[in-house]
Amino acid sequence: MDCRKVGELIQKLRKERGWTQKYLADKMNISDRTVSKWERGLGLPDVGLLKNLSDIFGIDLGKMLDGDLNERETDGGNMKKVKFYFCPVCGNLVTAASGADVICCGRKLEPMIENETDEKHLAEVKIIDGEYYISFGHKMEKEHYINYVLCTGYDRALVVRLYPEQGGEVRIPRISGAKIYLVCSRDGLFRIM
Repeated sequence: MDCRKVGELIQKLRKERGWTQKYLADKMNISDRTVSKWERGLGLPDVGLLKNLSDIFGIDLGKMLDGDLNERETDGGNMKKVKFYFCPVCGNLVTAASGADVICCGRKLEPMIENETDEKHLAEVKIIDGEYYISFGHKMEKEHYINYVLCTGYDRALVVRLYPEQGGEVRIPRISGAKIYLVCSRDGLFRIM
């Protein structure tokens, strides 16, 4: 932990919100001189205050201690670079138009990597009444099933949640430039179109 870097981060976050040192100090039940000391790099917040400080600013405690948010360059959110993050504990799926730091159930999630489609994860995509009709033979049992069907296009992403013991088909709207994926509860991400 670098006192100077942590202090600069506290000052930056405080000023982004338009807060005075006094306002931040009052929120934390400390003196404004303490906030000033931190911002000048002359000391660090007490361990008991760090969690409160990270909650107030809405940032990860680890990032607070590093004194660096590692902000990304804006890439315009190109849908060709969409990333999917899947939590193996609770089954949450998070999408990001570019990379992101995603934490779920206390674990840092990595972007899903597209697997080579195998026989178990094949699907048939037909166009019926202007929609995609997707059918697959994958078993849909509680221990092993298709969690999601994902469709990305030039300007949008569609997520369809599936459940165990549900039928192996789904209909979704047709999207220009579509890429369609299946997310298997056990085997991960597969592109089917």
